[in-house]
Amino acid sequence: MSKVNERTGARLAVVQALYEMEISGKGVLDALAEFEAFWIGQEIDGVAHPAADAAFFRDLLRGAVEEQRAIDPQVDRALSQGWPLKRLEAVLRAILRAGAYELMFRRDVPARSAISEYVDVAHSFYTGEEPGLVNAVLDKVAREVRPSELALPDTKRG
Repeated sequence: MSKVNERTGARLAVVQALYEMEISGKGVLDALAEFEAFWIGQEIDGVAHPAADAAFFRDLLRGAVEEQRAIDPQVDRALSQGWPLKRLEAVLRAILRAGAYELMFRRDVPARSAISEYVDVAHSFYTGEEPGLVNAVLDKVAREVRPSELALPDTKRG
C-alpha cells in the first residue's frame, strides 16, 4: 500500500479513535494502543479497516487532543454562528478537530490536500450534507491559518 493511502487510513483511524475517546472517556495512550493492536489493518465484523501510517496516526491523534484548546475556538469561528462545535454530532466533531489540527500544525501537508482528505473521510460516515459542511469549515480554517497558501489570484487587475 502506498504512503498516501496509508495516510488516508491514518486519518480515518484518527477520526474513529477521537470518537471512541469521547464516547468512552479513554485517554490518548489507551486509544493508541487499542487502535494499533486491534483496528488498523484488521477486519472487524466484516469491515476491513485500512492499513495506516503509524507515525502519522500517532501524531494526528496526540496533536488533535493536545492542541484541542487551540483547535476548538478556531473551528467555532469557522462554523455558522449559533452552532458551536460542541453542538455537532461526535463523529463530525472528530473529523473537524483532526482536519483543523493538520491545517494548523502540519505545514508539511498541503492545505487543499488535507481538506480533500477529510471531506473523503466524512463521506465514509455520512451521505447527507455533512461532507459539504466539513469542506466549508476546513476551508475557512485554512484561509485563516494559511492565507498565502489558499490566496485566490486577484482577477480584478488586468
